Amino acid sequence: MSDIAPSPPRDNAPVPAYAQMLNAPQRDAVLTTEGPVLMLAGAGTGKTAALTARLAHLVATRRAYPSQILCVTFTNKAAREMRERVAGHLGPSSEGIPWLGTFHSICAKMLRRHAELVGLQSNYTIIDTDDQLRLLKQLISTNELDEKRWPARQLAGLIDRWKNRGLNPDDLDATESEAYANGRGQEMYRLYQDRMKSLNACDFGDLMLHILNIFRKHTDVLQDYQRRYKYILVDEYQDTNAVQYLWLRLLAQSHKNICVVGDDDQSIYSWRGAEVANILRFEKDFPGAHVVRLEQNYRSTPQILGAASGLIRANSERHEKTLWTEANGGDKVKVIGVWDAPEEARRVGEDIERLEAEGASLDTVAILVRAQYQTREFEDRFIQIGVNYRIIGGFRFYERAEIRDALAYLRVIAQPQDDLAFERIYNQPKRGLGAKTLEKMHQHARRTNMPLAAASLELADSDELPKRAANTIGDLMRHFLSWREAAETMTPSDLIRLVLDETGYNDMLANDRSPESAGRAENLSELARAMEEYETLGDFLEHVSLVMDNDRGADEETVTIMTIHAAKGLEFDNVFCVGWEEGVFPSQRAIDEGGLASLEEERRLAYVAITRAKRRCTILHAANRRIYGQWTSSIPSRFIEELPEEFIDQETTMTGGASLWRANWSESDDPFAHVARDRPERAQTRGPGWKRAISSGYETKQANVREPGRSAASFAAKPRSDIAIGAMVHHDKFGTGCVTDQEGNKLEIEFEEHGTKRVIDSFVKVVG
Repeated sequence: MSDIAPSPPRDNAPVPAYAQMLNAPQRDAVLTTEGPVLMLAGAGTGKTAALTARLAHLVATRRAYPSQILCVTFTNKAAREMRERVAGHLGPSSEGIPWLGTFHSICAKMLRRHAELVGLQSNYTIIDTDDQLRLLKQLISTNELDEKRWPARQLAGLIDRWKNRGLNPDDLDATESEAYANGRGQEMYRLYQDRMKSLNACDFGDLMLHILNIFRKHTDVLQDYQRRYKYILVDEYQDTNAVQYLWLRLLAQSHKNICVVGDDDQSIYSWRGAEVANILRFEKDFPGAHVVRLEQNYRSTPQILGAASGLIRANSERHEKTLWTEANGGDKVKVIGVWDAPEEARRVGEDIERLEAEGASLDTVAILVRAQYQTREFEDRFIQIGVNYRIIGGFRFYERAEIRDALAYLRVIAQPQDDLAFERIYNQPKRGLGAKTLEKMHQHARRTNMPLAAASLELADSDELPKRAANTIGDLMRHFLSWREAAETMTPSDLIRLVLDETGYNDMLANDRSPESAGRAENLSELARAMEEYETLGDFLEHVSLVMDNDRGADEETVTIMTIHAAKGLEFDNVFCVGWEEGVFPSQRAIDEGGLASLEEERRLAYVAITRAKRRCTILHAANRRIYGQWTSSIPSRFIEELPEEFIDQETTMTGGASLWRANWSESDDPFAHVARDRPERAQTRGPGWKRAISSGYETKQANVREPGRSAASFAAKPRSDIAIGAMVHHDKFGTGCVTDQEGNKLEIEFEEHGTKRVIDSFVKVVG
């Protein structure tokens, strides 16, 4: 087919049927075909309908052949949906759109045509993450770097970030290079790219970066694509990163018929490299752009939209828009304060059971969390009350790799004959025990009819293993003996903390600078917190077994539990937004790392959470929550204060609003603020903060309050009388150190070679 566009119809042609079904702004976005168009599409405003109608309109009115239209999406699912809708508009005989797809799929197609321009062949291989890490580990080893100190995963993350910004190795400055191996980042990036070319391979970041490089260096290739694409359509423009932005700008410079669809209020992926500034500066990039605001919402009630719109107005960097709906009525957004995280789970469970009794399907219910570790409390509660659930965007809590590792250690402690558990963790964290060592361990176990752990210890005393492997196994087995003895007197939660510390598992996560490592550490902290509810290790492991065995039928209704990030693009009748406290949401880590920009992204995330709800939205916050293993007295999220009062119903929050609540809990003289964390015996002291909390409806606790959710057994251990703060002590693993703090029988010690650790006093001896 010729690439010359067919003649367009007369301007007085009747409005086609697919455009007649749209509202006025949607129809404006469809029929304004020439020049740059910015379609600001708020949540639930029908942006996909408008975008696909526009694509169909360009073909149906003969403004362009399908091959002259570039339509870019972020997911294959979105691309498939657009193809189906366009076919619905134009009929089954309509041609396909050859350049409709994701950024990466389109660039891969381009690169097959021009691979030789970047030193590749057209049959190049696209490697996955596992292959990438394996290659980086080889390069790290070859260049005599310590992979434990400079993990391959960290380097992979940096390279991905550089490619998302459109940076080649020669583009890195000294600051960027300093991010890895004391200034060797640029060198390692260059070596990696050279190795990829020698393998005739690309990673996903290369697909766009190579094409961008080709466009920059070979103007004839760029001009050919500029002539080819008479119209460009881009979905979810607020999620574009730098390299995607640069690629699109170059392609649109000829015809300038680019239509981008997005919502700056839903830009929540900066950790992937997305830059909200791309959509904010579109009118500067393309002067004279026609701006269309889609504000009529087809999803939520007026109350939900009013709350969400009021909240997002607190952001300074945004396009102004106000969502509205023709629907009437609906419940106000409910804001509920609870005592602690277990009560939060109980309250949500009760509300879900009530909805179910009223005839609601569990499939219409979602619980949205800020971080994965928050799901554990709800999973346990739903197991207890028999509510089916599913985790979207991740594993169930007890199925996550780090949790399975920790449980495997506990299983071997409780049951030395558990070969499967021992095999999982004998070399986790890495101890230099490879597959050959494991095979010898299995052979000896079969030969002697002994459990794998016992056989390993016996094998270590023989001459069949290299000395290093034998010493490593012997050291591990001595630890298991020590942990087994400790389990007789130590609470399960203290035991797992000790195991994670002494195995080096915590250090492994601390040294892993990948984005996932912090979440894995949070999950392990939540595991230790969960174990505080059990008197013995056996009780806890039995509970886990029951939880893991809770399979459901594929066709059963289920409550959906997911992070807010995973919920984007979805909708539910009933949404529970949980954990809305300062430090949890907004995330303190995000704010510490990104300042005001991260705070605004956290607020956009809150906006996304609320606008997932169609009929009912409930926000919960807890007065006490366990974070990183420490109980803290929490204050409601600032986002609650920013919700317009006329759209919310506060069930148990502070009289006078969240600002008074926040001020009250930040008072330095409020004795209860530190009771849970520091001095349980002071719970009888009721200061002004405690009185106001009672008056607002919080559950009154007994006078002898101990830490919320913590079992009495964890307070039973008494400190040794011969150890005082300032004493010098010795630990078999960590060496000599000075005691800096003491809580019951737990010591905080600043070790000379291993930094600050928390250990049980029975594991040290006083020196000097």
